[in-house]
This record gives sequence, C-alpha cells and structure tokens, in this order.
Amino acid sequence: MTSDIVIVDYGMANLRSVQKAFEQVGHAATITSDADHIAKATKVVVPGVGAFCDASARLRDTPLGTAITEHINKGRPFLGICLGMQLLFTRGFEDGQHAGLDIIPGDVVRFPSVPGLKVPHMGWNTLDLTQPKCPLFAELPANAAVYFVHSYHAVPTDPTCVAATADYPMPFTAVVWRDNIFATQFHPEKSQRVGLQMLKNFATL
Repeated sequence: MTSDIVIVDYGMANLRSVQKAFEQVGHAATITSDADHIAKATKVVVPGVGAFCDASARLRDTPLGTAITEHINKGRPFLGICLGMQLLFTRGFEDGQHAGLDIIPGDVVRFPSVPGLKVPHMGWNTLDLTQPKCPLFAELPANAAVYFVHSYHAVPTDPTCVAATADYPMPFTAVVWRDNIFATQFHPEKSQRVGLQMLKNFATL
C-alpha cells in the first residue's frame, strides 16, 4: 500500500471507517491531529459528523484550521466529507451563525420544513453529475447512488463549483470541486462500490 494520505482527527468523526475504506482500495491513510504532519501530507482528508459550531471552534482554537488552509493554498489535493465539506464555507447556521474556514464562499443552511419531508435527510440518493469531468467521478456507473446523513447543506455563492447535486426534494449541493478541492456531502465510506471508487480516484490523483 502507498501512504501519502492524512485523515485529520479533530474529534468529530468515525475516522477509522474512512481509513478502512481507503485501505480497501489499496491506499494506506494515516490518522493524525498533528498540524505538522498535516503540513507535510501529499493529500488531506477532513471527515466529520456533528455540529458545525463545535467543529469550526475546534479548528479555530487549534493549529488544525491553519494547517488545512495552508495545505489547500499550496494546491495539494483535499477531500472534505459531510461536515468536513460544510466547514469549507463562510458561515454555518446551525444553532446560530458560526464562521467556517471561508475557503469557499457561501452558507450552510438547514433543509426547509416541507410537509412529509424528514430532516435529517438520511439514506441513499442518486447523484446528478453537473460536472461529469470531475476527477472523483471517473469510472462511476450510470445513476450512481450514495449514502447521506445530514440536516444542513451548503449553498455556494458561486454555483460553478458544484460538481453534483441530489434532490431532497429540490436540488442541493452534493459534491463541490474547485481546482484541488474536492468535497462530498454524502459519506463515500458508507456508499459501497460507488463511494470506494471515488476514494480510489482521490487517492490516485
């Protein structure tokens, strides 16, 4: 196995499941909370489950937020997963307004109250690939479905960074792609063959 992938441990995710998914596609990934290790990584992955306000505070109150930002600014591949995607944006509106990393301009907002619509959005949903040339999508099957668990979704200021959407019931941002930045609202590590293919595509960039 090769090992140039670092998974950031900031206390907000089941990191081992992401690590195991990379191992399944032949790529070792190291879990770390050491900012110096992140600074030296070829590729960085930020997963996440939980509250935006708690996660953004942990990144701001430790060297991790700066290390992640510097990694991205150097043009190195970055993958955000679920909350790890949302933290890239300017603001999150869970339990008030909270600052994100502001790497991608935009807000993270709650799904609207719609009769018959359960929040959180939980389960399998089909992707609409709005930018099919995104490197994450190489060799995906038609009508690829992935696994979501979330109550909030990102609304980028610039819609051209949206690489895929899903419907609940209206389209929302499912994948973001801008230069070296890749991020998924869903959990590729829980999305079986489709998710593993995406992780493999990221690992082999």
